[in-house]
Amino acid sequence: MANTKSAEKNARKNSARYERNRAVKTKLKTLEKKFQSSLESKDGDQARESARIFISALDKAAKSALVHRNKVARKKASVAKAIVDMQSAGTSKKPAAQKESPEESE
Repeated sequence: MANTKSAEKNARKNSARYERNRAVKTKLKTLEKKFQSSLESKDGDQARESARIFISALDKAAKSALVHRNKVARKKASVAKAIVDMQSAGTSKKPAAQKESPEESE
């Protein structure tokens, strides 16, 4: 138990910070799960929106040093790659038809 006024105040501050940090980390995990589920449902608009919200929350957590900036960069890169992969999987894999120049068609 705290013996001095400053130790009591530090205990209160630590408790408040712990609760706030825990809430933010829990929110990050929830947002990541929502993003993953929107990827699995193959809904492009919903995936992009959940990615935007998740990335914003990651940036805010990195700003307060709650999550390491390299971890945030890694997560953001994987989210961006997942979005691109989902979009490319939605389009057909066949090569695009080559356009003929007007000179060749004559």
